[in-house]
Amino acid sequence: MSQLRCPKCESMEATKSGIVGGRQRYKCRNCGYHYSVAKAGKETNPYYVIKALQLYVEGVSYREIERLLGVSHVSVMNWVKKYGVKAPRQTDYHPTYKILNQKELAEFFQHPDNIKGSGMMITELGDKYMLIKWERFRQA
Repeated sequence: MSQLRCPKCESMEATKSGIVGGRQRYKCRNCGYHYSVAKAGKETNPYYVIKALQLYVEGVSYREIERLLGVSHVSVMNWVKKYGVKAPRQTDYHPTYKILNQKELAEFFQHPDNIKGSGMMITELGDKYMLIKWERFRQA
């Protein structure tokens, strides 16, 4: 009858089963599950979800992730809750980051002073690269 797949069993066999909230409701003939057509909203690319969670674990704040990825900080908070991600507590180190293109990244690694004295991670960020560096807080 319809081209929709059942979200529970993936069967293509469904019958119409009323209208709820202005949307057509269907009943799967295979498993009996009731479902509606998907919302026609904007869905976030899984790449951004994974990247946001990686940055969160690395110690980047919600607002900084929002600025870097262009995704709401509230969405990032919801993903952290949804996937149960816990960032380790950081008291002695803090992350700093730079956004570099491929040429700038190569130049960065040519200077030995840039590599010494801190932990570092490089991750892809669209067509550029993000370099995250951890530096020890200086005690006064």
